[in-house]
Amino acid sequence: MRIISYNVNGIRSAINKGLIDWLKTDPADVICLQEIKAAKDNIDFKAVNDLGYEDYWYSAEKKGYSGVAVFTRIKPDRVQYGNNNKVSDDEGRIIQLDFADTRLINAYFPSGTSGDLRQTFKYVWLNEFFIYLSELKKQYSKLILCGDYNIAHRDIDIHDPKGNKKSSGFLPEERAWMDSFFSNGFVDTFRELHSEPHQYSWWSQRFPTVRAQNKGWRIDYINVTDPLKNKLIDAKILADVKHSDHCPVYLEVDLN
Repeated sequence: MRIISYNVNGIRSAINKGLIDWLKTDPADVICLQEIKAAKDNIDFKAVNDLGYEDYWYSAEKKGYSGVAVFTRIKPDRVQYGNNNKVSDDEGRIIQLDFADTRLINAYFPSGTSGDLRQTFKYVWLNEFFIYLSELKKQYSKLILCGDYNIAHRDIDIHDPKGNKKSSGFLPEERAWMDSFFSNGFVDTFRELHSEPHQYSWWSQRFPTVRAQNKGWRIDYINVTDPLKNKLIDAKILADVKHSDHCPVYLEVDLN
């Protein structure tokens, strides 16, 4: 299975910047999108279907906010919308698809950049999601968790670790959550295959030159549970694809 995870920062904006044309190049079998900021009826989803993708949407109740979607050429056996956490589900943060004995989770983790209230919400969300994943692993040994985690894990994953040590997305508590996550049976698939620095998936729009200078953060991931560790084929960050302030991240994994 070839998987893309991509925070499009508004799917209508991304389409206007050529997202559909990029999908025509067959970048993956399953495309997981975050921060779609739209409902299905707001876009020309027929253009997606015409490329052979089935589409599944989980939009936020608040218009123009958050939301996730999955376009897949491999028919899932089951789709679950949300994870029975009302506050998170109201924001359209999680959609889950079963492919045989593997569960794929597309998640848009909260950001804490807007202030203390959302940072506190982020910590609560992270803790509750950790418990949810721990329980889910008892049912599914093979999990794939892709999405915008809104956390850069280590110094190698951010262009200026010293300057950002007090920035949301690189706070000690957030990085400690990632430590616990990876210690609890998950594998950082990109780092499993790539050890080189300066590999980022998001660049701030507040400073127009930072993407050209590659002053970014790696906050987008496709991670898997340990039983899939030896099934990894390829992982990439597609930094040249530009429909958003993020870029797609890619994983190829053998699910047989």
